[in-house]
Amino acid sequence: MTLKYTLIALAPLALALAGPAAATGKMTCKVAASDVKPQAELVTALTKQGWTVTKAKPDGGCYEVYGTTPEGDRVEAYFDPVTFEKLYVSQRGKVLFQKQ
Repeated sequence: MTLKYTLIALAPLALALAGPAAATGKMTCKVAASDVKPQAELVTALTKQGWTVTKAKPDGGCYEVYGTTPEGDRVEAYFDPVTFEKLYVSQRGKVLFQKQ
């Protein structure tokens, strides 16, 4: 019985530590929801630039994209959801680009 109550007591703590499931903390964009452009428009724009987009999703208010650059590098990149400006690009933990 004691173990059962301990697990029940710890459940809220585990959920609190999990935090927002999607936010990685690499990049944060603070923009008004009404200004955000559709994610599909970013994917279309990147495809026209020669990217191959494997996955795109909202993360920390930005758009996080996994894909291959026109140069052939497989990367994780973050883009501003309003302007589609490139903010951060990394490859296997190595930062290739970060907007100052």
